[in-house]
Amino acid sequence: MIDEIRRRRTFAIISHPDAGKTTLTEKLLLYGGAVQLAGSVTARKNARAATSDWMELERKRGISVSSTVLQFDYRGYRINLLDTPGHKDFSEDTYRVLTAVDAVVMVIDAGKGIETQTRKLFEVCRRRGVPIFTFMNKCDRPTREPLELMDELERVLGIGAFAVNWPLGSGVSFRGVFDRQAGEVHLFERTQGGAYRAPVKVGSLEEPFVKERLEPDDFARAHEELEMLEIAGVDYDPEKVRIGEQTPVFFGSAMNNFGVQLMLDAFLERSLPPQPHRAVPLESGGVSREIAPEDPAFSGFVFKIQANMDPRHRDRIAFLRICSGKFLRDMTVTHGRTGKRVRLSSAHKLFAQERETVDEAYAGDVIGLVGHSEFGIGDTLTEDTTIAYQEIPRFPPECFAFLHNPNPSKFKQFRQGVEQLLQEGVVQVFELRDSQQKIPLLAAVGPLQFEVVQYRLQSEYGAESQLETAAWEAFRWILPGTDVKALKLPTGCRVAFDSGGIPGVLFPNGWTQRYFAEQNPGVELMELPAVAE
Repeated sequence: MIDEIRRRRTFAIISHPDAGKTTLTEKLLLYGGAVQLAGSVTARKNARAATSDWMELERKRGISVSSTVLQFDYRGYRINLLDTPGHKDFSEDTYRVLTAVDAVVMVIDAGKGIETQTRKLFEVCRRRGVPIFTFMNKCDRPTREPLELMDELERVLGIGAFAVNWPLGSGVSFRGVFDRQAGEVHLFERTQGGAYRAPVKVGSLEEPFVKERLEPDDFARAHEELEMLEIAGVDYDPEKVRIGEQTPVFFGSAMNNFGVQLMLDAFLERSLPPQPHRAVPLESGGVSREIAPEDPAFSGFVFKIQANMDPRHRDRIAFLRICSGKFLRDMTVTHGRTGKRVRLSSAHKLFAQERETVDEAYAGDVIGLVGHSEFGIGDTLTEDTTIAYQEIPRFPPECFAFLHNPNPSKFKQFRQGVEQLLQEGVVQVFELRDSQQKIPLLAAVGPLQFEVVQYRLQSEYGAESQLETAAWEAFRWILPGTDVKALKLPTGCRVAFDSGGIPGVLFPNGWTQRYFAEQNPGVELMELPAVAE
């Protein structure tokens, strides 16, 4: 079991939209042997779409709106790769995925440097202490100076940056990279559309064929910059990488397959096998403890739920990160939230929309459990009833809208679809106090989440919907047991209850929130609901 666990590598790819995250995912699959021909979200109509973008809406919009699990074997490693949405409106889904990985690859557009969403996701990784590897993408387009990009990592993100390889040329003159560890030059040939592995020629920096291929200025600049790195650059420190204080940096072009295999191989060598997860105390006053992956008792937590991935099977998959022990098909475990014993008879190994039955899996793996409507996001499944994980973060919503059913004859489908999407955590739902009508008030981090709800209601349940934007901009929770009737509410504010019955106040703007605090000095407003002791 220990050998199987040590060969697992579970990681996510994060980036700002359009930095090339999904393209890099495709190329890692190509070099990992998981696909023979790489797709592209920007491909022509008759070409393949990206493997990881399985939802029709993703193919139409050319963006990832749902995280995807891709599992494959490569050079003795069992890789669990999670592609995440880059758009800020879907950051909740991305944040949940980051609880289930042991490392991340941060993709940065070398022409733009660090962008807003990259910075936010980096901070989430830092708070969790997740090791971060950086891929400077699009080096075959006009880029900023490599030394400037390295400096920006240290200056803006406050993380040490070690260049594992170095670009030779940029834009149209980008020819390859210099592997600083091996002292080798890798020169690449372009392939049509980047669909196949790029032919590569390897040698030392001083060999004649290298000088022939590089522009004289690029050759001289590379020499000068590599000398500077040796003198003034940071030394590689595996311990600092492990705790998220240093990031190994790779340069390349995912679209043209330049530097992708070098990054994949180096990442697998330098990244960590599955790490311990912290279990919370089940009783007040108890002490949390770390659960080692080698712990013989099987345990894990649900970090994502997705229904209708395959239109032919109207089923529901709970994505489970295994934290310890070994999974066996048909094993019986305890469902932490309900205390009930559950038999796990239908588990799948996942490859985006495709799946195959899995008989065994180990700590570090992500598996899909089919057909358990009782499972919710954040639930613990375990053989050891003293283990409980509390990994999944919650986020204060910023956008609100009423969802109407314009077709009463489709009420059943509408209700079923809304209930399923709420279970998946696509959006949150609130109930207004003293409301005459039972119309769902949806809440989300970004408005595109509402678009996904409407699209999936129509495509998966055949239910039309109408969205009525609400004027509130924020929701703040208050303590359960607060006398909501005694609250002094400014104009436009409403009391509402979340799906767990916890009260809070909807605010149309920051001024009303401040005025509420002045009028109700004994009431604490919280961005997240209070956790029960």
